[in-house]
Amino acid sequence: MSAEAANPGAHSRRRGRPRIDLRRLGRAALLGPAGRDRLPDAIGHVADVHRAHHPDADLTLLHRAYVLAESSHRGQFRKSGEPYITHPLAVTLILAELGAETTTLTASLLHDTVEDTEVTLDQVRREFGTEVGYLVDGVTKLEKVDYGAAAEPETFRKMLVATGNDVRVMSIKLADRLHNMRTLGVMRPEKQVRIAKVTQDVLIPLAERLGVQALKTELEDLVFAILEPEEYERTRALIAENTAAGVDLDTTADRISAVLKDAGITAEVRIRPRHFVSVHRVSTKRGRLRGTDFGRLLILVAEDADCYAVLGELHTCFTPVVSEFKDFIAAPKFNLYQSLHTAVTGPHGAVAEVLIRTHQMHRVAEAGVIALGNPYASAEPTGTEQTATATAAEPYDVDGDRVDPTRPGWLSRLLQWQQATPDPDAFWTSLRADLAQDREITVFRADGRMLGLPAGATCVDAAYAQYGERAHSCIGARVNGRLAALGTVLKDGDTVHLLRADDDAGGDDPRAAGGPPKATQEAVSGPAPDWLDHARTPAARIAITAWLQAHPDLAQPPAAAPRRAALTPVAADRPTTVSAVVDLPDADADADVTVRLAGCCTPVPPDAVTGFSVRGGVVTVHRDQCAAVSRMRSLDRAPVPVRWGAEAGCRVTLVAESFGRPRLLADLTEAIATEGAAIVAATVEPPSQQRVRHTYTLQLPDAAGLPALMRAMRDVPGVYDVSRTQHPAVTG
Repeated sequence: MSAEAANPGAHSRRRGRPRIDLRRLGRAALLGPAGRDRLPDAIGHVADVHRAHHPDADLTLLHRAYVLAESSHRGQFRKSGEPYITHPLAVTLILAELGAETTTLTASLLHDTVEDTEVTLDQVRREFGTEVGYLVDGVTKLEKVDYGAAAEPETFRKMLVATGNDVRVMSIKLADRLHNMRTLGVMRPEKQVRIAKVTQDVLIPLAERLGVQALKTELEDLVFAILEPEEYERTRALIAENTAAGVDLDTTADRISAVLKDAGITAEVRIRPRHFVSVHRVSTKRGRLRGTDFGRLLILVAEDADCYAVLGELHTCFTPVVSEFKDFIAAPKFNLYQSLHTAVTGPHGAVAEVLIRTHQMHRVAEAGVIALGNPYASAEPTGTEQTATATAAEPYDVDGDRVDPTRPGWLSRLLQWQQATPDPDAFWTSLRADLAQDREITVFRADGRMLGLPAGATCVDAAYAQYGERAHSCIGARVNGRLAALGTVLKDGDTVHLLRADDDAGGDDPRAAGGPPKATQEAVSGPAPDWLDHARTPAARIAITAWLQAHPDLAQPPAAAPRRAALTPVAADRPTTVSAVVDLPDADADADVTVRLAGCCTPVPPDAVTGFSVRGGVVTVHRDQCAAVSRMRSLDRAPVPVRWGAEAGCRVTLVAESFGRPRLLADLTEAIATEGAAIVAATVEPPSQQRVRHTYTLQLPDAAGLPALMRAMRDVPGVYDVSRTQHPAVTG
């Protein structure tokens, strides 16, 4: 099997292994197993392919698996009329061509025995070991008799849970679906469409995420032919009309080979024709296609350093298209893919796309997780040791459950949220939505650890990915050190500090400690309904929805708030004496002068201050750094000398910026009262992007207590800044 050719007659610089005739395998299967001294003819073809990848593999286990599969499926036929054994043989052949190890091939031969024959799982485990038994169990479907309409989604749930423990389960399922799609033509049209849609929505994204491009590209073409037959035929005709399209690529490939040879770089240059879906996408994007648009150049080298050496030669000897350069070696994709991508201008101005990678990178790019082999052994055991070693090598997590060390982050997240979705329909819908997000980003937590999220994820998603249900108490975030709303969309490489109201953790912000007792906060803190508008991951949406359903009273959206909600002013029980004194000349010593502290900067002792005379004989006192002072001086207004008197009390206006949460107002007023300040007036503006602005005019018994008061207000969970007012002054 080859994922490189768009059609059988496409031009290629490399001759692949001819596809084995499954009809011949079927005839061989009808003859039954061969003697003990040689492999049956049918499995012999699979063994040859397997030995090409694993020369030292012991085929004893594979032989025994074929004998059991052939005898148990004997007398069964596919809808196409072929003996049923041809299906497990074809699935095994697909995996063998991708380099799967012996355990996977053994399980693939037996993958339908438990489901369709009298063979039991216990029998498989006894004869082939727990490793093979686990893989067979993972791909065995649930019975419709027991699950009804929920059989399909629950089968996929079971399969995904098994894949979380061993990704080889999904490898077998993907190969199984590929062969079924190849032979789907014997099904009714409506069943073809239903199977193709599930393949498109679930299995193709899973193949992409597991990095198995060889299976993904062929599945895409087969689905394309069924779901969009007119576009498929148009694309097929377009490729047929351009059979000579490889000439320009041939010329460019020859020039590149000569350049690399002169530079002393050993490299293999291949032409990779695009598959049907790729040609369709390019034609939709670019319109009329040129010869080089029907394929790409692939350059294979031995070492990572050689990739960059090739890149340097290409960009030196050819005109590069800078916008097309991508380095997936330094920053691999989340599905293990590594390669350098670039584009250069060839003959007659034709632009050729070029992929540069090592032979090992190419193997992983085509086979993905299949190329990793057995995830539980540093080296694949051979012979009779394989069954015994497989179980001993299995790692376990803290709960005693078997865990695949190669499990990708996206799969771990999927397994977490599926536990909170017992309803099959909800799980099926969430699964398709999750898999539709085909790109992933990496962000950094406050502790420096990485967090993988789908592209388009927000701070809400990051919170639930990091904290689970504890994210209900999140009140905000800092993205790259700057305050951000929870709905902020994250980009690859962002650093996210999540702020929570919890006393003990305080989110990622050390200032979030303190405040009201934890029990009080947990009783009322929770997500707002509009968080659902910002949640992209199923884990976040499921957790938020569950909390809102469990707290219907607290989840009700607030009534429409006035543009500015004002609290009733409370008169201070302390004198409001202005402690600023104006130093007048002796001639004016008896003048009646009113001194007023400016509301724009609310000066308090011991601020450095300056006074200015305004209408009515009033002297307003400003802080020296107030913008009004510069403005008055620019108008040539003479300053009036002022100083602070002996009175210790003062009045000040403070602005508290915070993230909205229940009890915030009560906690702030409690902190103010604890510091001995009296609230003269207060206003609370309606929330905007989950932020709330409080303005307090306070009477302090002693101006020296102002710094302590501001610290106490900042320590209230959810408050991220407290400052003195800086309103524009009205000059008289």
